[in-house]
Amino acid sequence: MIERKRGLFNGRNKSSAYKDLVFTVATSPNTALGTEEQTRLALEVISRNLEEMGSDKSRILSAQVFIARMEEKPLMDRAWCEWIGKDWLCWPQRACLGVVLEGDVLVEITVTAVR
Repeated sequence: MIERKRGLFNGRNKSSAYKDLVFTVATSPNTALGTEEQTRLALEVISRNLEEMGSDKSRILSAQVFIARMEEKPLMDRAWCEWIGKDWLCWPQRACLGVVLEGDVLVEITVTAVR
C-alpha cells in the first residue's frame, strides 16, 4: 500500500512511502531569505516530513538539491553540512543541479530515505 501525506499545493503531495522507502520534498516556507537561510528552512521541513513518515535524516539514501543560483552553492553546502552532521556513515548520495525555480524560491530539496 502506498502512503501519502498531503502538501499545500494541488496535484502533488509533500511525502509518499511504499514499504520501507520514503520520498519527500521541501522548499523554504520563507522565500524572502537568501540561499543559505532557505536551505536551512527547507532542511527543517525535510526533517519534519521524514519524522512524520517514520524516518530521519540519518536514513536518507539519496538527495537532490535544485538551486537557482549555482554561484551560491557554497552557501547551500554550508547549511547542508551543518544539518547532515559529521558522521560520513550517515551521509546520503547527493546531487546539486542548477535550475530555474518558481518565484523567489532559491532551493528545492528532494530525498529518498528508508524507514
